[in-house]
Amino acid sequence: MKEITNHQLKELLETNDPNTQAPIILDVRFQEERQFGKIPQDILIPLPELESRITKLEQYKDQTIIIYCRSGGRSARACQILETNGFKDPRNLIGGILAWKEIDDSVQLY
Repeated sequence: MKEITNHQLKELLETNDPNTQAPIILDVRFQEERQFGKIPQDILIPLPELESRITKLEQYKDQTIIIYCRSGGRSARACQILETNGFKDPRNLIGGILAWKEIDDSVQLY
């Protein structure tokens, strides 16, 4: 499983290179967890729904997909699910949204 740090993700999101495709951001937390913060322009598919809703992500199969949850456990499982279903570049955000708080101080600990 590939992983990415919060600083690497920040760098990717800030890249203005027209030859570099922005990553897809996938939040696998529950809707109610989003009140504590989220990464902009993400897609929400809670982990228990991922396999049944995976077709929603099919168009991104060849792109980098950064997956996050609260601290990294659920997103690691989501990476495995995507890899098993033929996705080329799923990456687990190390430390999840709690690590992202270092980048975005509007995120609340929970």
